[in-house]
Amino acid sequence: MENPLNNLVNAFTGIESEQEMKNFLTDLCTPAELRALSERWHVAQLLDAGTQSYRDINALTGVSTTTIGRVARFLKDEPHQGYRAILDRQKTGTQS
Repeated sequence: MENPLNNLVNAFTGIESEQEMKNFLTDLCTPAELRALSERWHVAQLLDAGTQSYRDINALTGVSTTTIGRVARFLKDEPHQGYRAILDRQKTGTQS
């Protein structure tokens, strides 16, 4: 049996446009899930900029300091480096 995560990854990699991605995410996720994903990504961008404290980010976004800390840990310490890869790619303007 195929791994469900691999199956989802394959679906994401087959997306061909921004609109197609928006449509897929809207069908795949609840509004609350989309909000949570969007908030985490926003927090990752703010943390990467390095100009605001966790409390400042909490005040700006309403995201809990627990979530901010989790995003920070994944951004800096975890081996996956998914946030880092995409943040760096956006800075250089390259796509793979």
